Amino acid sequence: MKSILLIIACIVAIYILLCVILYLIQEYFIFHPEILPENFVYEFSYPFDEINIDAGNGAVLNGIHFKVPNSKGVIYYFKGNTRSVKGWSKFAKDFISKGYDFFVMDYRGFGKSKGKRNERLMYKDALLGYRYLKKHYNEKNIVIYGRSIGSGFATYTASKTNAKMLILDSPYLSFRYIAYRYAPIFPHKWILKYQIRTDKYIAQVQVPIYILHGAKDRLIPFKHAKKLALINRKKTNLIKIEKGRHNNLPSFPQYHLVLHDILHGNYKRISLYEEVY
Repeated sequence: MKSILLIIACIVAIYILLCVILYLIQEYFIFHPEILPENFVYEFSYPFDEINIDAGNGAVLNGIHFKVPNSKGVIYYFKGNTRSVKGWSKFAKDFISKGYDFFVMDYRGFGKSKGKRNERLMYKDALLGYRYLKKHYNEKNIVIYGRSIGSGFATYTASKTNAKMLILDSPYLSFRYIAYRYAPIFPHKWILKYQIRTDKYIAQVQVPIYILHGAKDRLIPFKHAKKLALINRKKTNLIKIEKGRHNNLPSFPQYHLVLHDILHGNYKRISLYEEVY
């Protein structure tokens, strides 16, 4: 009996230790930043301004603002969880070519951006970026675009503002939902530092929502997009890229055709019921 209790005690101790370790190191799994020196010089094929936003307490948000003549508006692009704006700026061409300016900003600890990082502060930063754009554009000309991890912050921003629309590229329901999929035995509600409830904030979005998601996405399965669409079905348009995976949607002509129609107000809504089922 004592030996059984000892085994149980050891298992519990190991489980608790694993929870503590996961709590302490989880950011290494979530974020994969590319850090750039302050004197790094950006070089791109399109005209741009380098922007630095004071986020308070010594934090600085560094971003790139591409501009085109007679733009139809601006894309506020929330990037994924890797690299820096140096690499993500390559996606500017997908929007510049459609007549839109493009603004992308590094999260804290990425690129030249500095400051302590947590979920609350990242929400605050997202609104600071939006506030910067409001100085240069009418809100009705600001398109919020969220890619992968950025979809959660984009949805939060759209729920707090009056932008033209929200476009989500390969979004997730919440971080807790993803964590449960990969490690179901842990108490994610208590140990996750980042909950990022896209499912919560999408219900509060009052502007048109467009979700583009690959049917073959294994990292964030298409069912995330379906469930998000059903939360706010009156505002949401769901577009499935049949052979799309998590990182290759821009390689499909369908993506660009649909994106062009969305940005130019020509997208014809398909019944959400038909699209989802």
